[in-house]
Amino acid sequence: MILAFTTCALAALPLGLALDNLRRLHTPAPAQGTPSISVLIPARNEAANIYAATSCVLASHGVDIDLCVLDDGSTDETPSILAAIADPRLRILKGSTLPAGWSGKQYACARLAEAARHDLLVFVDADVRLAPDALARMAGFMQSNDVGLASGFPRQITIGWAEWLLLPMIHFLVIGYLPIGMMQRDPSPKFGAGCGQLFIARAEDYRTAGGHAAIRASLHDGITLPRAFRRAGIMTGLFDATELASCRMYDSSRGVWEGLTKNATEGMAKPLALPVRTILLAGGHVLPFLLLPAPLAVAGCGLSLGLRAILAVRFKQPWQSVVLHPLGILALLTVQYAALIRAARGVQATWRGRAYTAQG
Repeated sequence: MILAFTTCALAALPLGLALDNLRRLHTPAPAQGTPSISVLIPARNEAANIYAATSCVLASHGVDIDLCVLDDGSTDETPSILAAIADPRLRILKGSTLPAGWSGKQYACARLAEAARHDLLVFVDADVRLAPDALARMAGFMQSNDVGLASGFPRQITIGWAEWLLLPMIHFLVIGYLPIGMMQRDPSPKFGAGCGQLFIARAEDYRTAGGHAAIRASLHDGITLPRAFRRAGIMTGLFDATELASCRMYDSSRGVWEGLTKNATEGMAKPLALPVRTILLAGGHVLPFLLLPAPLAVAGCGLSLGLRAILAVRFKQPWQSVVLHPLGILALLTVQYAALIRAARGVQATWRGRAYTAQG
């Protein structure tokens, strides 16, 4: 009885927080006037994505665009695809040798920021597809909020089983366990959160915070960049990007595994924090199903699946990930412990043909 009550409480906690968070998270209204924005895209072997990504940006309305793409040593058709795009708003930078101590994406973004011409900087990954009004609405968020950096989570396109099982966990963790109300009031770095696929920053605040140089070794800018701004005393924010952007983050089960384990040691997979998070996640979202048919366990299962159903509707997530939510939690924890063990053994993460030491 005590165990069932505990699991029920652990399932109710994120549901209550999520309901509060969802009323605070909005799709921004379009900006007043015609803001000028530098859109910055790092591209390394993005032949499958770069034309669609740039086309979406160039189709934006309500903004004055400076689009800058850095070809980061691509060995595929990325350079020729970019060269064939005849639009004066597009500028192409060539990558250079990666300096010691930098990860590839952070160095590319730092160089792009140096080349930017406008006071609003949008960093967007090449696999993200922006809606025509996305940039205007992101600029609108900056107009109406006193933040130096803001981010939104694009709608995740999930096709393979590993994608639809694991990637919805991103929204689940943020909406269910990050108190957005406190994040909006408290400048502490511990409340810094975002999505590395899509950022907008004020250029002056970006420079004050140290930009990507402040997180040069990071493999998980979704967490480390907002925290760098907050360490500099600059507030950060979140908006709902479900209607503004979409992204197929990974296109294979192996890609899902490598991508999530690459980021894990800068997120959940820390020696002291991971056991606590294991209790919260497994206790609230796996254990109730193991205690069936106890009445309180039934209630815990309902609370857990109810939260996932709400998120699936709001963020357009696949329903099979809701039904198999306990398996998704177990898969998520497996990724985190694998990353923790790999970091402890000094095994390097590989990404885009480069090897990196995990940052704890």
